[in-house]
Amino acid sequence: MSDKIPASYAAFQESYPAIFAAYEQLGAAVHGEGPLDDGTRALVKLALAIGVGAEGAVHSHTRKCLEAGHSAAAIRQVALLAIPTAGFPAGMAALSWINDILGPA
Repeated sequence: MSDKIPASYAAFQESYPAIFAAYEQLGAAVHGEGPLDDGTRALVKLALAIGVGAEGAVHSHTRKCLEAGHSAAAIRQVALLAIPTAGFPAGMAALSWINDILGPA
């Protein structure tokens, strides 16, 4: 399993601290604005990352799903659920990105 934060993310945080702080504030505000618990939010955010095809975000939200206590099987199911909605190629890409973090199934 990979915990490594991408260098580009760390560089952005260092180069643009005010923008990064605003982004963090926005994240905190939207996370606190409803009834979803941490684990549910983690799965939703993973699904959204898959839906937009954002590899780095899928990596990040896979780690967050693990931190929230979700099993590898539950995390992989999110990628499988993407197949009928986003298409087989999108689901397979998502599964490969999830496996970058989890390791092979």
